[in-house]
Amino acid sequence: MNPVVTTTHGQLRGSVEDGVHRFLGIPYAAPASGANRLRPPRPVQPWTEVRDATHYGAAPFQLSPPESAGTEWDTELAGEDCLNLNVWTPDPGSAGLPVMVWIQGGAFEIGSTAAYDGRNFARDGVVCVVINWRVGADGFLDLGDGQANVGLLDQVAALEWVRGNIAAFGGDPGNVTVFGQSAGAMSIGVLLSMPRAEGLFRRAILQSGAAHHAIPTETAQRIGGFLAEKLGVLPTREAMAAVPAQRFLAAQAELKADLFAGPDPARWGQEVVSGSMLWQPTIDGDVIPRSPIERIAAGAGSTVDVVVGTNTEDWKLFLAITGVIAKVTEQDLVESRSVDGFPPIAAYGLPAETAYREYRSHYPDSAPGDVLAAVETDWWVRIPALSLADAHVTSATSARTFMYEFAWPAPGLGAVHAVEVPFVFDSLDTHSRLFGPLLGAEPPQELADAMHAAWVSFAATGDPGWPGYDLERRTTMLFNTDSRVVYDPRAWERELWEGIR
Repeated sequence: MNPVVTTTHGQLRGSVEDGVHRFLGIPYAAPASGANRLRPPRPVQPWTEVRDATHYGAAPFQLSPPESAGTEWDTELAGEDCLNLNVWTPDPGSAGLPVMVWIQGGAFEIGSTAAYDGRNFARDGVVCVVINWRVGADGFLDLGDGQANVGLLDQVAALEWVRGNIAAFGGDPGNVTVFGQSAGAMSIGVLLSMPRAEGLFRRAILQSGAAHHAIPTETAQRIGGFLAEKLGVLPTREAMAAVPAQRFLAAQAELKADLFAGPDPARWGQEVVSGSMLWQPTIDGDVIPRSPIERIAAGAGSTVDVVVGTNTEDWKLFLAITGVIAKVTEQDLVESRSVDGFPPIAAYGLPAETAYREYRSHYPDSAPGDVLAAVETDWWVRIPALSLADAHVTSATSARTFMYEFAWPAPGLGAVHAVEVPFVFDSLDTHSRLFGPLLGAEPPQELADAMHAAWVSFAATGDPGWPGYDLERRTTMLFNTDSRVVYDPRAWERELWEGIR
């Protein structure tokens, strides 16, 4: 018999398979339509009949889905009723189980819960939740009207739903771990600093993302104005919300093309040009009072246990899949030239001559594209991760800090962005449709066993199984087929970027 649970809004009927109970498409906020379009999430209206929770809900409107998002992700399902989540639990009748809430990545532009399956966390005694949240301009339009960072407020609303309802699924609302990758991890870095998220989670795992990606409100408002110009409407929330969704998305695509065609920092802002992301959290003085990393250094999130890390060759993925990595020449590096729209070395803040000299000295035999990828990896994720670990371990009170690096080299690519996700979910088989081109024919199951177990242990106890991070030893777990603890493995990068990133 399909299980039924009672939430604060009504009853849900899920499904069960191999002992794991699954509830899909659960609304945690009202549809983002009509008066709710482009605005902070509103409460769910209760229902009286038992609601079917056996199918994925709508995904948020987005420019395009990932190239291979899985057979269950029907791209036609994108819609206004996208503020939903999925729950996997070993037993709704249990009590006090650890809870893990996955916040997906996608450059703050794409994503769907249907790309992730939490069954193996439930198999191992965890209540796993995967959430949708608004992306692109739907989630991060800033018009200076006091309603910025809607996508982050969606995440807060989902966590509030977890606090109020997860006990009905067997979970402990006082033992919630948020974990996420890329833009999901960057979101968590912001949540650690956000007053409105305080107390909603006990632990956090940040995979290839930290607390550096938030842009000034002046920059975000300028981009909002550019979008209004593309749409031919006034730069007000009412006027822009009235534009049909497909035209709204098309204008975002046009604006992004403009950015790539003319990446002028004076027009777009240096932060946007360096990161090539138009839509991201904005330091609005309210939802995000000031720079997230600065707030964490000052004590925000100091009671939350944190695991943070990156992949060894993280940002190489994007140069590789676009083919740009083979086009980069030594002269491009020496003269700090852009290649096919990818920012030159100088765009990342290091003096071009210093960057070239230092990276070439540490990667003497690497191809020019690999050297550029190393600079991008450090700017995007590695230095932010180290900075977050340093800030958190310095300001934390009772909480602990842990650092990792994922080093298993995917065949022909290396340890690139996102390749660790199926290891974390222990889903090398079922994730093959999503990560198959990255994983190769025989990805090591023993590494998935180890990494998944570490994440589960951290969620349950606060201990992932290796020593904590401190400023003296900078202990780091290096995940590979021969996983081991190393000490301060990125000393030269940390020293090189000191005061710059």
